[in-house]
Amino acid sequence: MTLKPLLQERIAHSGPMTIADYMQDCLLHPEHGYYVAHEPFGAEGDFTTAPEISQMFGELVGLSLAQCWLDQNRPAPFILAELGPGRGTLMADILRATIGVPGFHEAAQIVLVEASSRLRGVQSQTLGAYAPKWITDTSKLDDQPLFLVANEFFDALPIRQFVRSATGWSERLVGTSETQELIFGLGTQAAQPALTHRLTDTKDGDLVESCEAAPRIIQDISARIARHGGAALLIDYGDWRSLGDTLQALKNHAPVDPLATPGHADLTAHVDFEVLANAAAHAGCKHSRLAPQGVFLERLGITTRAQALAKGLSGPRLENLIHAHRRLTHPEEMGNLFKVLGLFPAQGMPPPGLEP
Repeated sequence: MTLKPLLQERIAHSGPMTIADYMQDCLLHPEHGYYVAHEPFGAEGDFTTAPEISQMFGELVGLSLAQCWLDQNRPAPFILAELGPGRGTLMADILRATIGVPGFHEAAQIVLVEASSRLRGVQSQTLGAYAPKWITDTSKLDDQPLFLVANEFFDALPIRQFVRSATGWSERLVGTSETQELIFGLGTQAAQPALTHRLTDTKDGDLVESCEAAPRIIQDISARIARHGGAALLIDYGDWRSLGDTLQALKNHAPVDPLATPGHADLTAHVDFEVLANAAAHAGCKHSRLAPQGVFLERLGITTRAQALAKGLSGPRLENLIHAHRRLTHPEEMGNLFKVLGLFPAQGMPPPGLEP
């Protein structure tokens, strides 16, 4: 059996489901979930993340976090954490780039926040030499200085969608048609106090998205940074405030209908960074200005690093390096679509590459 008939049966029994519940089942169903049963990353998967494009990305992220650690007087021990580590490529590049920072590796406890047991196995092969610790939720982080990165993590958290009308908000739901195909529809109108702030920038018919899990996760992280020190780099696609339907599905590196093949395509939505920043502030943590990924990487010296790597290269290897640099930084590639937000203690400075 596949996931689709299970969803159809659930809807027949309990009625239309929220998009958040649909995403949760599609991505993490214990038997048929996308991250449970599929290899999503790289050329043979359905999408490619920045760490898979070039080692330069992880190296610069690692050096930014290491400089934060140095600026905060080298706390020891500390937690070096990643949310949603994928195959472990980003953390491996971070650790390789920081091996020359005196005391950094000795003081670091590597913690990986990962819900998929299959991906934990892959990460173990990549990072086993560093004896990482796995947890399923940020609430399980120890109370220590925390230096954390989350790359393309928040975009995969389940979202809910609401359409505004003159008398309230109607939630967009997943139901079934007369032929039992999965379809979108609208629930009954109701007040949504959590969306009161969106009344000033929306009109009737506009759709807004909310992610209930994101603020809690950010408050977990921010409270630890505020109390014990540290920093976080949040890297994802989205903008300061989202508007409109951004739910998308990717299969074989191409967009597909989000309802067509549940459990067989990656589901994501744009990140509302304003929500993350407000949650951090509520927990007593400061945040940087939101920066395009390309600007962030250029400030950290990615062009200089690319030029150093290019020495001695020719032919396809040189072409691949040039392509990787462009893909990570160019405004028409990932450079503007992806944004970076830094979190840091109230009396500190933002991570290198970002502005207060």
